[in-house]
Amino acid sequence: MGVSDNGSERFRYPHARRMDLREDFHGTKVEDPYRWMEKLDSEQTRQWIEKQNEITFDYLRSIPERDPIRDRLRQLWNYERFSPPRKKAGRYFYFHNDGLQNQSVLYWADGLDGEPKVLIDPNELSEDGTVALTTIAVSDDGKLVAYGLSSAGSDWVEIRVREVDTGKDLEDHLKWAKFTLLAWTGDGQGFFYSGYEEPEKNQEYRGAHYFHKLRYHRLGTPQDHDEIAYQREDRKELLFFAEVTEDGRYLIVTAQSGTQRENAIFYKDLDDPEAKVEELFADFDAEYSFVGNKGGTFYLRTDLDAPFGRCIAVDTETENRGLRTVVSEGSDQLESVGLLGGKLLAVHLHDAKSRLSAYTAEGELAGEIPLPTMGAVRNPVGRHDDPEAFFYFTSFTTPGTIFRINTDTLDYQVFREPDIVFDPEDFTTEQIFYRSKDGTRVPMFLCHRKDLKRTGEQPVLLSGYGGFGCSIRPFFSVPNMVWIEMGGILARPNLRGGSEYGKKWHDQGKLLNKQNVFDDFISAGEWLIEEGYTNRDHLAIAGASNGGLLVGACMTQRPDLFGACLPDVGVLDMLRFHKFTIGWAWTSDYGNPENPEQFDALLSYSPYHNVREDTSYPPTLVTTADHDDRVFPAHSFKFAAALQHAHSGSAPVLIRVEKRAGHGGLTPVSKKIDTAADKWAFLIRELGIQPSLPEYD
Repeated sequence: MGVSDNGSERFRYPHARRMDLREDFHGTKVEDPYRWMEKLDSEQTRQWIEKQNEITFDYLRSIPERDPIRDRLRQLWNYERFSPPRKKAGRYFYFHNDGLQNQSVLYWADGLDGEPKVLIDPNELSEDGTVALTTIAVSDDGKLVAYGLSSAGSDWVEIRVREVDTGKDLEDHLKWAKFTLLAWTGDGQGFFYSGYEEPEKNQEYRGAHYFHKLRYHRLGTPQDHDEIAYQREDRKELLFFAEVTEDGRYLIVTAQSGTQRENAIFYKDLDDPEAKVEELFADFDAEYSFVGNKGGTFYLRTDLDAPFGRCIAVDTETENRGLRTVVSEGSDQLESVGLLGGKLLAVHLHDAKSRLSAYTAEGELAGEIPLPTMGAVRNPVGRHDDPEAFFYFTSFTTPGTIFRINTDTLDYQVFREPDIVFDPEDFTTEQIFYRSKDGTRVPMFLCHRKDLKRTGEQPVLLSGYGGFGCSIRPFFSVPNMVWIEMGGILARPNLRGGSEYGKKWHDQGKLLNKQNVFDDFISAGEWLIEEGYTNRDHLAIAGASNGGLLVGACMTQRPDLFGACLPDVGVLDMLRFHKFTIGWAWTSDYGNPENPEQFDALLSYSPYHNVREDTSYPPTLVTTADHDDRVFPAHSFKFAAALQHAHSGSAPVLIRVEKRAGHGGLTPVSKKIDTAADKWAFLIRELGIQPSLPEYD
């Protein structure tokens, strides 16, 4: 592979021109030598990407374990996956993947035991599986489905409408939807959706997005006739999400300021042609999520005056809109509530593990619903007037299982359970607690084979997120399962910045407190070494998106602590993240570099700006995708170039750029398998692992 510019005997990295560019931030001059990489389509950037991929894939092809790992990933990924079914007019609609389909398929059936019929198969819309079905809404009569399609992993969505009985599309075709839900009016004549004005040419995947609009589309009319149902010209950063109550009476509008958890709730009486959108909670002083309604009484989950969350009822038909608490705040985080079969099904988090309870509509506890094991419940689904409901359950060793519950009796049974080619009894999950740098008690899940003996040299994959109030719960992941099968330990700490312990836990990991997140992660690594699970040479760290920032910040702060690093689609330039696509929305968690105090904090941990000359960095594989319009891929380009320039050791510092892919959620299964195989092959080579893959029929 030649020699690198810094003297390494293993790699000759492609030349990356360094610009003499210094920008003044509040009197501080900051270098940005690779800003030219922000021009994604320039010939110079494209050539750099191609040469980087050549080196990376040459290296990966040289690892003999890569193909067996890919084969095992394919074998384990080949299991049926279902979503909880949603019922409309006696018809059930659900997603199903037979195992290795690149995208899940939308099915429908007349009755729960009716013959399943394919309604929308996105796999037929592209040869490489890069067209994905992103969102759907079924009309109340069960006869029409509005659906959104995304191409190559982009957040941009095109919306169409399909007849259920014929499987044919209507002529309606809407463009430039983004960050949208779809919500039919009760008469089935149209639906609400959200999006932006058409962007300027060549700015589709780069330009900042402002002035989100909520629109109503009436079937059979051109898009330029769509009515603007709600917009705010005075608040360019607001995002709007629509839903219509089950009785068809009210439009509910959730307004969100970027990724700020504090939001607003508006509503409109759709039965009154003269009605305007009314403010219900408009101060952006707390988090509100609409649960359901009984006539003019609205149920909402909120952390208003309740950091761990409570469920409230608001009477919109009285002059003072009487507000009462239905489910009181407890010692566990109230994650979600559903109004199903006349009861409130509540999902709490107890030390980051789900707990499921049922309450009457008046707030009396109807019963605790025991779960199969330590794991996570996703929002139960059903109707407020039907005792039949469904919920999705998963754990580190339990693939997503659908349960059907009777809300009258609270009895439940398996509705869909996948067959898997491994024995969950061969593995164990434990939860431990460790102390962070400032003494804060932090939980962490450890999952590994039961027969694993602690020698102090086990390979550990330490992965995390720690941001935007996102709780990290137990969940099944095929790549993680293969890592564990190979003898590795999976370590998942619940870092501050999430909401596992309510609003305070989130606040302690954002803005000027963001360093706490990195301290929590670094302390987890130190604990794993001190407790004899692993050592520095066998400790790998990984994270995606905000988790990519986590990895980038920790590896630049403590390059001596980690044996390998996998920053994926990371936010890595903290001084320019707000200038691209939806990046401005993250200032609620990160802060804004245009604010002097917040600038100092951002610069102190910005991975790109904290790469130091003549430093030996751990083996690193940066991963991103050319169509990521969530986290601009130039973050990864610039960070990789800076690392390769500054790196004084012989360990590889590589970047892998996926073609025709985005931020990750819509990536075809085939690409997910290839990416996971490459990451694990990289870790096997660089951590010196001797994996033993199991053999299953």
